[in-house]
Amino acid sequence: MRVLTVRQPWASAIIHGGKDVENRVRNIAGTYRGPVAIHAAAGKAAEITDEQEARLLAADADELGGIAAWLDGEPIRGGVILGVVDLVDVHSVNDCGGCSEWGEPEHHHLVLRDARPVVPVPYRGALGLRWLDADTYSALHAQGVTR
Repeated sequence: MRVLTVRQPWASAIIHGGKDVENRVRNIAGTYRGPVAIHAAAGKAAEITDEQEARLLAADADELGGIAAWLDGEPIRGGVILGVVDLVDVHSVNDCGGCSEWGEPEHHHLVLRDARPVVPVPYRGALGLRWLDADTYSALHAQGVTR
């Protein structure tokens, strides 16, 4: 299984808020399709626009894993794997045709489906789409979210 580090609040939005596209400036997935653990970065949260904030709140704040509180200035959890999704497609914005309201112009869209939250698993992230270590995979498998 692969793992992808995503800054907050986007990691929580992927797992809890219906964010079905992760935007990247290049195709970091190559030809890989399959399960991906979503790791919430421990570092500074992303800056978001007013439009993005409105989209997050419209996604149902009670289901966003603390995003509503984060928007009010509370810390949001990082340094953990929040869940697993299926990476089903990757395309450039030129090949998109409006795949999702979460897709941003001039980016590659990693199209995600079937978010499965977990009891958070501590993890140290890194850049790129990496292979998950055996111990962390076992911890996720024990929660029934791997395939």
